[in-house]
Amino acid sequence: MIAWLLLLSLSTTSTQDGQENSVLRCGPQNVTLDYDSFLLKWEDDPSCSVIRDGLVYELQLLIADKPEHNGEVVVAPAQIGSTHSWKWTSHLPSQCARHSVRLRSQYNNQSSPWMQKTLPDQGEILVLPRDQILEVGSTATFCCMVPDGESIKTMFLYDYKGTNVTTTKISEHVHSLTVHLDQESENYSDVRCETTKGNINGASFHASYPPDDSDLKCETRDLESIDCFWNVGRAANEHPAMERTYQLQGSSCINGRSGKCSQKVKLDAAERNWTLTATNRLGKLEIHDNADLTKRVHMVAPDKVAASTVNPRNISLKWSWTVQKYSNLNITCQVDVSDGNSNTKTENIGVGLTAAVIKDLIPYWDYVVRVRCGTAQHFWKWGDWSKSVKICTKGDVPDALDVWMKVKADQAVISWKVPLTNQSHGEIFDYKVSWAKTKDKNQSNQTNVSRSNHSLTLTLDPSEEYMVTVTARNINGSSSPSTIIIPRSNLDTSEVKTSWISGSNGSFFLSWPDSPNASCGYIVDWCPVFGNCTFEWMKVPPNRTHTTVFSKNFEDGRRYLLSIYACTEGAAVLLQRRKGYIRETKIGVELFKLKYKQEDSAVEVSWEPIPLEKQTASIHGYILYYQDKSGNVFNVSTDDPEATSLTAKNLNISMYTFTVTASTAFGLCGNSSINVTLNPPADQLIMLILISLGAVFLILSVSTIICYRQWACIKHKVYPPIPKPVLTDQWLTLPDEHTSHHLHFDQSYYREVLDIPKLHDQFRPPQPEVDQDYKPFTFSQTPKGYYNKPLKKSQPCLTLPTTGLTSQPGLPSSPINGVFPNPLYNPSYNLVLQSVDREVKSGPEVHEGIPFIRSFSGYQPQSPDETFTTTELEEYPNSPISCVSTYILLPQKTSN
Repeated sequence: MIAWLLLLSLSTTSTQDGQENSVLRCGPQNVTLDYDSFLLKWEDDPSCSVIRDGLVYELQLLIADKPEHNGEVVVAPAQIGSTHSWKWTSHLPSQCARHSVRLRSQYNNQSSPWMQKTLPDQGEILVLPRDQILEVGSTATFCCMVPDGESIKTMFLYDYKGTNVTTTKISEHVHSLTVHLDQESENYSDVRCETTKGNINGASFHASYPPDDSDLKCETRDLESIDCFWNVGRAANEHPAMERTYQLQGSSCINGRSGKCSQKVKLDAAERNWTLTATNRLGKLEIHDNADLTKRVHMVAPDKVAASTVNPRNISLKWSWTVQKYSNLNITCQVDVSDGNSNTKTENIGVGLTAAVIKDLIPYWDYVVRVRCGTAQHFWKWGDWSKSVKICTKGDVPDALDVWMKVKADQAVISWKVPLTNQSHGEIFDYKVSWAKTKDKNQSNQTNVSRSNHSLTLTLDPSEEYMVTVTARNINGSSSPSTIIIPRSNLDTSEVKTSWISGSNGSFFLSWPDSPNASCGYIVDWCPVFGNCTFEWMKVPPNRTHTTVFSKNFEDGRRYLLSIYACTEGAAVLLQRRKGYIRETKIGVELFKLKYKQEDSAVEVSWEPIPLEKQTASIHGYILYYQDKSGNVFNVSTDDPEATSLTAKNLNISMYTFTVTASTAFGLCGNSSINVTLNPPADQLIMLILISLGAVFLILSVSTIICYRQWACIKHKVYPPIPKPVLTDQWLTLPDEHTSHHLHFDQSYYREVLDIPKLHDQFRPPQPEVDQDYKPFTFSQTPKGYYNKPLKKSQPCLTLPTTGLTSQPGLPSSPINGVFPNPLYNPSYNLVLQSVDREVKSGPEVHEGIPFIRSFSGYQPQSPDETFTTTELEEYPNSPISCVSTYILLPQKTSN
């Protein structure tokens, strides 16, 4: 019994050992490993086919020869004999380290031998992965591996502008580079690896986007096909490797990159879903549009557009359609009319519309016309423009002229603007101007003006109001008359004030208060304030009280006068005036012609008014600077732009430099200087004296000349004729016998008479004769040897000219008027003086029977010793005749 049991046990052990040995022989074969995707594939050994209850494969992952992961794959009985696979994702890319996979089968706790697969081969430098297409916004890791005996020096990006880059050292033979792809590559970029021995290798990649197309819209043009459009997004910048493909409703689009796809379809009056599919290597995108395309008609351009009728101010157009189905559509068409300067559009509506009329055109003018249309019902968009057609309208009479005037005294300048081409409507032949007084319009005057002139100057009565009419004439006739009223020139405009205005950007901006008189608007005119006033003007509508004045004739640095008028039914009314500059410019130097005047310690510096043509900027005032020899600078100023002088006071006697400058918006301009040396006051006094002496000398010279020419008259007035002495009958008688004695002068005796008392005689008027008891004496004292006799009669004084007497030597004489120096009077002489006529007759005369010499100049003394000595003549103001006091020395012998 025991033996039987031993035999059965050996038999069972032997069977089991045989079955186990066959299982151990079952294992993997044809093992492959893809290092890009780390996909492991294998097949079962044929001996595994005997297994009926399934098989398990054990896998072990090693990184850098270190166990990293363990796993298993369970193979069902039905799968035995087929190909098996296993894929693993490491925390590191498979290329960044030596990855090995060990694989064996297990059955009933028995295992087949390990089969190992290692990646990559370490025979060369590798940078992995290669030729990758990566999406922008993702993060990519690249590894560099070198064989034994080499080490990595550096790892870097080339031809990519990303900055978020990280490099990691995994081992001596493996480095990794991680980059965040934040922008699209222009082309392929590289990751490069360099060893310490200078060997370089690398891998390329391209960063791009998946399709991002949007906004699909579909329409129809001929009601027989579909046209779809969309926004292609970034596709325009894609690399050829990223080229997108498009499908519309499942059919390929030939030129989908342009964002357009067309297909022939049968259209129904119902909504449909239209789908566009875009695909590239990074993804696939579908966009949709849901629409009834019979309501989305994009019409083609009208064909054969032409003018059927042309008039001066309107044109009739016609055209045709190339799509027959448009004849049943309700159409609206837009006509674009261009005159070279502006465009206007008009619209017309109709079923199957093929004609339109263009109105309000300019006569004798070229136009360019084109047409486009769209559906009036369920309007989708305007169709394409037709070809442009050039059309010229017919001519017409000119438009009414724009007329204005300027009046100065009795001169009125009537001016009109040159008609533009779009206003003349043909060639202008001439202009006709007519004028008449408003109170007598029937008596009008007229004249024709050639087409080259655009103004006429009329001489009018300034006290009358006139109406002037101007018309233009061309081949089609005369324009409508343009009328302007010229007011009387005695209208008071003193209340109109002139204010300053500044230009900006080559123009003036004007605004003014609303005027109730402006029934037909406003007129603004302007011209320079100096030189020829070639005025310009513009008209403003009644509803506007502001305008911008611009002219090609405006010049910088020139002052302009602008006037604002209210347009009325009668004459225009002046409202405001402005003056200013378009742009002020700096005034040049040496603007002033300086003069000076010193008054004591003050100096007044003056200049002539600045001409307007030199005022290239508005003058706000003047400043006078004066500097002494020490360099001290002082100044005085004025804010009066009309000032012509400034005075510097309290100056020292020194030399000063005076500089006058004008204050403008550009600062101080027009500097002009003058050097002045101050004179002391004494010099001024001497100068005054010299001037006074000169004036006196001039007066005396003139007086002398006048007196010389009138000397005869003056002499007659100042020195009248001297009366002659009259000799009575007692002149030659003895004293007692009334006889005369010769007068003898002893000169030797008279030389002893040195001091002779003088008698002061006051002239008395003639006295009546007195008796001998009355003895009036003229002299109170007589020197020795002389005596005076009393006068028998009172006779007038004798007047003797001093030039007629000769003084004896040694005789005393007195120059004092009214003094008689002791004359010796011989009583035997009866000397009677009579006044005689101014006209004296020559020859002797008989006076009371006694002859005497009429002229004193004929008198001769009886002896050489007897003579008269006279002194100066003296006229007494109270005397009716002139008297002369003389010495009368009569010698008297001593009686024995």
